[in-house]
Amino acid sequence: MASAVEMIDITKVFPGVVANDKVNLRVEKGEIHALLGENGAGKSTLMSILFGLYPLDGGKILINGKEADIKDPNDAAALGVGMVHQHFKLVQNFTVTENIILGMEGRDRFGNLDVRAAEKRVAELTERYGLAVNPKDTIENITVGMQQRVEILKILYRNADILIFDEPTASLRPQEIDELMDIFKKLRDEGKTILFITHKLKEIKACASVCTVLRRGKSVATVQVADMSEEALAELMVGHAVQFTVDKKPAQIGKTVLKIENLNVANSNSTHKKALPAVQNLNLEIHAGEIVGIAGVDGNGQRELAEAIAGLVPVQSGAIYLDGQDISGNSIRQRIEKGLGWVPEDRHKHGLILPFRLDENFILKSFRKDPYSGKLGFLNFPIIAEHADKLIKDFDIRAGKGPATISAGMSGGNQQKAVIAREIDLSPDLLIVCQPTRGLDVGAIEYIHKRIVAERDKGRAVLLISFELDEIMSLCDRIAAISRGSIVGEVDAASANEREIGAMMGGVKA
Repeated sequence: MASAVEMIDITKVFPGVVANDKVNLRVEKGEIHALLGENGAGKSTLMSILFGLYPLDGGKILINGKEADIKDPNDAAALGVGMVHQHFKLVQNFTVTENIILGMEGRDRFGNLDVRAAEKRVAELTERYGLAVNPKDTIENITVGMQQRVEILKILYRNADILIFDEPTASLRPQEIDELMDIFKKLRDEGKTILFITHKLKEIKACASVCTVLRRGKSVATVQVADMSEEALAELMVGHAVQFTVDKKPAQIGKTVLKIENLNVANSNSTHKKALPAVQNLNLEIHAGEIVGIAGVDGNGQRELAEAIAGLVPVQSGAIYLDGQDISGNSIRQRIEKGLGWVPEDRHKHGLILPFRLDENFILKSFRKDPYSGKLGFLNFPIIAEHADKLIKDFDIRAGKGPATISAGMSGGNQQKAVIAREIDLSPDLLIVCQPTRGLDVGAIEYIHKRIVAERDKGRAVLLISFELDEIMSLCDRIAAISRGSIVGEVDAASANEREIGAMMGGVKA
């Protein structure tokens, strides 16, 4: 029987980089097939070629045994290929149904848009695949996990049999990840073929039967997942053994760097005239030489807490002290100059200016200073490029044109490394790090963890916000659990256990 997908000697070249170098991929029908590789290994490029977003420069594609000429996504859809992108393609103020039928709207006998018939079919699909989405909900009012289900419904509505998922769990909570893995299995049982790109080895072990590994644009192995340990998969991906535990010395606690007293911050997403509280009477201290982690279920005030410290959202009441000075009324620039660094949760919205070059993004917070600008205010471009070269090398950022690379053209993982490189390079007294390893491969995670620990060992204070409890427990010296905008309790990370932290995350006081 013919394979669902066969990609033979696929080659794709961008200026300055060979993204795919004679890559081979074979996926059987009704199979969950994982695509694993480092950031910039060529995984998304390969799947974008299969979906018709990029033309191939060499090789050929077979769908169900027949050679396919896929020039654009319409060609792919006609062949039964659908793709869910890492960053969703949804219109926020449209309903679920309106998003699903966009581009293939049905009409009634009078020529009017037949939304009711579409809603009926969407409801049937949600029930059949257990997706539990309300066809009448507006996108902006549903969770990220539900939005992803809408993306799945979009391709199922178009009768896709080959489903591609690019980093499908990058923005999901742990419970939503488990639900998505169950959805994958149900789709497989219905006869669908699933290809998914991920860096998360647990997810591969949880649902995939076969895994193809890419490294620097080449396919290096295709393996049966059941025969491989997570450690063996990681070594295949990066080319060397990976350390899964964080190696760090005991913290040398110094002075208080950050002190938060009775902080109250409104929910910035609230549509009420009187905004609902997101952070409520929160108190927290962080000292030089320690990493303090905030553990909590998404939506309990973590984002607003970080943004209030960084200066993006106003403080309703309370105080934020940085090195003894109340900064709650300071501008963002003033906070940066006083020694605050921030790796935001959303690298596209707050981390990078995507149309800018990489070297320009590296100096967003320091371009006014020597040596990047002279006395007359003119930028010193050779020095800026030299600085970018150093960060690219130090943080192993895959950038085809080096400092001149446009940030929007880099992979998500390399964009994340660029943000972290810039913030660590500033050597701030307080480093706020939100979801630092989202979208990173295990090798990059290992390196970023080492850099964060190195900042701690230099006497910096680090506030880590992560939804990965394993990351919180292994990286932090002290863990503070947040629930409904307040710190419920604090524990020493060395003696903490998941059950204790999980109970606090649910609102049970320590």
